[in-house]
Amino acid sequence: MSDWTGVLELDVENRGGRTVADNIYFQGAFKVMRPVYLNGYSHPCYYLLNPGGGYLDGDTYRMKVTLAEDSRLTLTTQSSTKVYKTPVSYAYQETEFHLEKGSYLEYLPDPLIAYKDAKYVQKNVVHMERGSTLLYSDIVTPGWSPEGKEFSYDTLRLKNEIYMDDELVVFDHIKLQPARQNMGGLGFMEGYTHLGSFMVIGEQTDDDLLDSLYEIVDGMEGDFEFGISRLTIPGFTIRILADKTQLIESIVSACHLAVSEKWHQVEPSFLRKY
Repeated sequence: MSDWTGVLELDVENRGGRTVADNIYFQGAFKVMRPVYLNGYSHPCYYLLNPGGGYLDGDTYRMKVTLAEDSRLTLTTQSSTKVYKTPVSYAYQETEFHLEKGSYLEYLPDPLIAYKDAKYVQKNVVHMERGSTLLYSDIVTPGWSPEGKEFSYDTLRLKNEIYMDDELVVFDHIKLQPARQNMGGLGFMEGYTHLGSFMVIGEQTDDDLLDSLYEIVDGMEGDFEFGISRLTIPGFTIRILADKTQLIESIVSACHLAVSEKWHQVEPSFLRKY
């Protein structure tokens, strides 16, 4: 038995124009459900499942996903990731992706909810070959606390390392510690409670796409702030500050739709579970 609380490995490949699993392995408190081919598409959607219902003190999870050449995969969670009180040791999740040439990965987990005194570290490492595409989103939300505090969690750290042909091209590190930081100040949450990110890396990225995304988001209703940053490689990141999960989800969904229609003339599958 592994020392990890949960382990999951998933490899997919293209067989005659249809993406299928080549290897699926999981043990402990980490599982993957049977694939679903939504909207009749030729690539599967897999739902990740934590049967324990949430992350507890000292929990450690590891996931490794490989996409062979010209394969496509949508990966999401069955529900939000809940991190509860961790009085001794932080909860930890490590994910490693390998994207071969021509592969296309959508990794769109539900929000991360950090409750009172939660400590959580997440590390995503992505190895891409040129010609592959990545769409990734995350949303960080504070959980309910008995005192009614907006930020009752202890520490949240989310790290993303992206390598293109073995060269580090993106390093993104979000670190939130409410007891030590002015969460309402400039450079932190700036008066908001929820943080969303949408990162896209694809060779089809151009100025027209970024301009259209800015117009789409800028024209949406609701109380939020956002920014779009172009990466040094073909790709971009959108950051969103708001007070409601649903608002951030709607913004990410609108941008996801725009990318899918422009690049592939298709609509993305509806993934929400409620």
